[in-house]
Amino acid sequence: MNSLITNNHTSNFYNHLIEQLSNCDSFIFNVAFINYSGVQLLIDSLEKCKNKNIKGKILTSTYLGFTQPKALEKLKEFENIELKIFDCDEQKLGFHVKSYIFEYKDEYKILLGSSNITASAFKTNIEWNIQTINKKDDSFVKTVLNEFYILWEKSINVNKEFLESYYFFYNEIKNSSKKFIFDNKITTNYMQEKALKNLENLRSKGENKALVIAATGSGKTYLSAFDVKQYNANRVLFLVHRENILLSAKKSFESVIKNKTMGLYTGNKKELEADYLFSTIQTMSLNYQEFNKNEFDYIIIDEAHHVSSPSYKKVINHFRSKFLLGLTATSNRTDGQNIYEVFDDNIACDIRLNDALKHNLVVPFHYFGINDISVDMQNLDLTKIDEIARILQVNRRVDFVIEKMNFYSYTGSKRKALGFCVSKEHAKYMSEEFNKRGIDSIYLTSNDSVDKREKVIKQLEDDKHSLEIIFSVDIFNEGVDIPSINTVLMLRPTNSPVVFAQQLGRGLRRYKNKEFLTVLDFIGNHKKAYLVVLSLLGDKKIDKESMKISILNNFANIDNAFISMDEISKKRVLEQINSENFNAIKYLKEQYLEFKLFLGNKIPSMVDFFKYDEFIDPIDFINHSKSYIEFLQKVEKSDKLNKIVFDELFIKAIRFIDYMLPIKRVYEFVVLKELLDKNSIDIKIASNLLKKYLDEINENTINHSFKYLSHEFFDSAQKKRYLKLVEFENDKLIRSKEFELLLENSKYKKILKDSINYGLLHYEQKFSTKNYGMPFLKLYEKYNMLNIAQLCNFPKIHSSFRGSGFLKYENDFFLFINLEKKKFSKSSHYENAFISKDTFTYQSKPSMSSDKGDGQRLVENKKYGVKLHIFVRKFAQVDKQTQAFIYLGLANTIKYWDEKPIFTHLKLEKILSDDLYEEFTKVI
Repeated sequence: MNSLITNNHTSNFYNHLIEQLSNCDSFIFNVAFINYSGVQLLIDSLEKCKNKNIKGKILTSTYLGFTQPKALEKLKEFENIELKIFDCDEQKLGFHVKSYIFEYKDEYKILLGSSNITASAFKTNIEWNIQTINKKDDSFVKTVLNEFYILWEKSINVNKEFLESYYFFYNEIKNSSKKFIFDNKITTNYMQEKALKNLENLRSKGENKALVIAATGSGKTYLSAFDVKQYNANRVLFLVHRENILLSAKKSFESVIKNKTMGLYTGNKKELEADYLFSTIQTMSLNYQEFNKNEFDYIIIDEAHHVSSPSYKKVINHFRSKFLLGLTATSNRTDGQNIYEVFDDNIACDIRLNDALKHNLVVPFHYFGINDISVDMQNLDLTKIDEIARILQVNRRVDFVIEKMNFYSYTGSKRKALGFCVSKEHAKYMSEEFNKRGIDSIYLTSNDSVDKREKVIKQLEDDKHSLEIIFSVDIFNEGVDIPSINTVLMLRPTNSPVVFAQQLGRGLRRYKNKEFLTVLDFIGNHKKAYLVVLSLLGDKKIDKESMKISILNNFANIDNAFISMDEISKKRVLEQINSENFNAIKYLKEQYLEFKLFLGNKIPSMVDFFKYDEFIDPIDFINHSKSYIEFLQKVEKSDKLNKIVFDELFIKAIRFIDYMLPIKRVYEFVVLKELLDKNSIDIKIASNLLKKYLDEINENTINHSFKYLSHEFFDSAQKKRYLKLVEFENDKLIRSKEFELLLENSKYKKILKDSINYGLLHYEQKFSTKNYGMPFLKLYEKYNMLNIAQLCNFPKIHSSFRGSGFLKYENDFFLFINLEKKKFSKSSHYENAFISKDTFTYQSKPSMSSDKGDGQRLVENKKYGVKLHIFVRKFAQVDKQTQAFIYLGLANTIKYWDEKPIFTHLKLEKILSDDLYEEFTKVI
């Protein structure tokens, strides 16, 4: 029996390899080269083999110096493994074989193909490997084993002398100054291409400000240089928060732009004759009046999350540049300011972690979730920091952490690690104990000066300095750049997916000779261990089931990351996911309070969540409490919030706005934002405002949105529930008297504006400016039935646009399909299900016949010009929360039979991705 193994989002070569290692009686690896990135991912499985006395032979080569001596050295630690090298130079032959042979009681499983032992071959490269299963006496098995043993006998044992010699040879190659360079032209990456296109698009619509949000190391400075060149700016000001960035920024610009002069403007240097000035905000805020207001046609603000500070405000308000660009890795502010507003809510690019990994903007990471056997946190209250610190400060745990650090090791010539602790006392303790054990470490806290921090960072980055680890609490969560970090130690219980993601991000910066980041997470037996999964999946999660599938697939759906949890941790996390109600007030409150703490104990606005809403989604709070302000009142219990919530008029207004979140159509919110400051709006004004958000504007949809806002499509219950904010008269929307009254209250206006701003930012991030046609539906986006009424400009009361999975408007049929088995269905013998990645079964309404009406149009949809829009969900409800449907695009009927109901096979016009197909078909 043969099968093809490729790397995809549901499985990969690595998953097959470790499955065989966990079940075989012996194994043989015969591969051209081995990197430590691959060995590190196998050492857990190899350790289990050692403990079960499963023996293995590994044959590789030194062909072209690709095999890393560190990988061979690690493999030599396993006494159950024989390791040899095929000497290509002596044999005067190339060595290209890739084979993995597993012996079982009665058979052999053999993997032959293209994968060497490297992380990229295991998961991300395009690799084809064939798995064959043959009886032991099969002639093919005998031939493969015979060929292997011929090579084995010709090969050299890897011993201490060989390793010393090979290390010397390998380092000579690595340090050689001879490098082949074909073309040193700087090219754009995914983030830069996306941002450059969006920046040009924004300017074409008359916008003169924009913000770029992307991970440290993804190329934001080069992006700004590319855009300055694209813009053809004559005079440029580049502002930074810290002087140590100036020279590298100037150098980046000089490598991209050759026809302009570059100069510094600092306390010591004022090179005013230069075309482009690179200045610190400290210097410019003291001297900005020396410059003409129109001095610069393009201004760039690095670390733009500081833009709301007084020094930046003074400078920005003084200059009248033609374009203002902000660059930041985070949009988070702790001073209550909304930095998006500074840039007119124009986000040219917002790259989240999964995007950055997918497009190689950051270094790959190897995450190991380790069952923390050294301490018991079963009944621990994670809010009691002192108690957690006391439990974690034990010698046994220090020894356990060091043991695991040595076991998994790291990439590069020196360990450069950040250890995240629970408190200052814990950080101090860890540093002292590591030093006692001969591992040079130091602890840094917010009490330490910037000069001390920078000095320590330089020591860590210096390969010749003995410092290996910096222990800290939270000062390295964000805003500090240590590109060469190759190890992150998570030494505290994860209580916030946002903090976890930020700490992980500290090590993801790309750096020369840094192949990957090693992440060791000591997962205790505390009650929130599952939060790690939320952090790692981000917005890839669909529901509880998708989380469990990801865990069982070793997170194959996350690009450029290897995520491994030991069996105890995996079991514990799966149990917690099963038992946790993610919609309960207890869970929501805990997540809210952790995010609040992350913001410096400031009550978060809706907009504050935007940068992190793949980890913590404020829509969940609205779903629970009808509006975000009502959720705040429940968890904060303040008199101020009580007063707001008890104002029935205001609550009916904010519920109406929050009810529409997350918006699937931008028209209503663009109109509402204008009406916060203007008494009325007509179709022409709305059309001009919408140009910023849409490449094409539909005037009929503007008219429909006006009617929607004036409650023309609401039933009587909805009209009682929500405040009517506008009146629709003479093709114009006018603010209602009640809305006018509410806007006189500055607190109310601020809350309304916050929800509207969040809706617009979320829409831009999800939909960009693309026109999705009519009905306005994006592939793989989530929808409910009422969304569809709005998005196809349904002209009647929208609550009537519901049915038993079948809706229609003109020549558009909308099929809403539940894959969940119905316990009491009369037609339980026949369920909606996927047959393949593009074909599925669908059962019509019980009244439909194939020879007339809608039934005839369904089964012969192409003949009658009917578009079949397909919406699918796996479960109707999860944790008592109604689930949305995922839009799979258009389908056509390819087969049908029976009447009342009709049974059909439908074929999607766009084939499902591997991961989505598995989501819909895998049963756990």
